[in-house]
Parts: sequence; C-alpha cells; structure tokens
Amino acid sequence: MAQDEVARAERVSHDLRRVMVDNQVRTFDVTDQRVLEAFYLIPRDKFLPADLQSLAYSDAQIALKPSEANAESRVLLPPMFLAKLMQGATIDINDRVLLVASATGYAAAILAELTTSVVALESDAAMSATAAANLLALGLSNVTCVTGPLTKGHAEGAPYDLILIDGAVECNLDTLFAQLAPKGRLLTIETMSSGATRRSGKATRFDNVGGEMSARALFDATVPVLPEFRDAPRFSF
Repeated sequence: MAQDEVARAERVSHDLRRVMVDNQVRTFDVTDQRVLEAFYLIPRDKFLPADLQSLAYSDAQIALKPSEANAESRVLLPPMFLAKLMQGATIDINDRVLLVASATGYAAAILAELTTSVVALESDAAMSATAAANLLALGLSNVTCVTGPLTKGHAEGAPYDLILIDGAVECNLDTLFAQLAPKGRLLTIETMSSGATRRSGKATRFDNVGGEMSARALFDATVPVLPEFRDAPRFSF
C-alpha cells in the first residue's frame, strides 16, 4: 500500500474511533476519561480479519471464526459494553489484570493503556498467537498472552487485582474467584433465565471481601455465553 494510502487509512480509522466513542461509548454513560482516551487511542480494526474490518466501529456483535473445526465462534463484546465494564472495574495503573477470553487482543490492548501488567488468556491457540502479534505491532509490551482453558484462569500469575471476562457466563467462576487478590474484583456479564425461553444478562462486579464474594449488578447487557462458562441444560416436567 502506498504511503499516502496508509496515511488516509489511518485518518479514516481515527475518525471512526472518535465517532464510535462519541456516539456509542459516551452515550452509554461512560465518563471515565482514562477509559475514553484508551478507546480513542486503540484501533479496533487492527484486531479484526480483513473481511470484518468494515464492522470494527459498529455496535454489532462481531463473531470471530475459531481455528478448530466444530468449535464455536468467539463473539466480541460491543465497545459500549466493554467500556462500561472497564469503567465499573475502577482500574488503577498498578493493578495486575487477568483478561479471560482475549480473542485477537483488542480488550487486552485497551487494558494495556490503563494499567502496567496484563495477562491475556485465550483457549484458542491460533487466536492467542494473533493477539500477541497484534499487540506487538502496536508496541504494547506489557501484555503476556497465554493459552489454556478459560475456566482455569492462569494460576502462575495470581493473585490478580482485577479479572475481566470478555463475554457472558452462567457458571464455573470458582477457580477464577480463587485467583483474586484480597479486595480484588472480577467483572463479567452474568446470564440468567428469564422465562421459559428467554435469557437476560447483567454486567456484574464481584468483590473479594474477606474471602467472600460480594456481587453488584452494574447494567443490563445480553450477549452470547462463552461455551466454557455455559451451564448444563436443565429439564423440567
């Protein structure tokens, strides 16, 4: 690509990021200036394959193809949900953070602008490798990408001040809770039954208070449940 084309593409990306933040993130009551600046700064299109880059700054739920046959797509949180989760996490520059379900690295890049140490966990090895390459291309050296089961967390780096799950959950949080530091917090979107066929979700903050988990709902948000955190189906007669 010629130099002038690269410059034009960068200008377009910058303009689209500003529109995304102003029209989606700010209007969802995200007011934390550090979070807003991080979303302005990180180009979301750089973390998507070419065929999905046109959707990078929309509010659509973007599904990334898995590397393994028969595996489910990884659905990224819409930017407004991700930003409000991060605002609700009250991230400190010195926090040690575990990101669960890092996919191709976008949320990890945002976190890298907000704190000094991020571990990005992904169960899909190819996605994890892509995330590492994407982060390296942006010069973000404070993220460690690791591969493994999402529900197991990453005990080698524990305890964490913050664990953020980039997706919805129904169960299987106990191991992650055990990796929180005293006064640490875990943020995710918790999905629960709502009637016979509907399911609703709430962004939830869990705080480690003396070894007990205290939960607080932050806002309504319904997104697909990560397969590893899906509850077994129950039948009623």
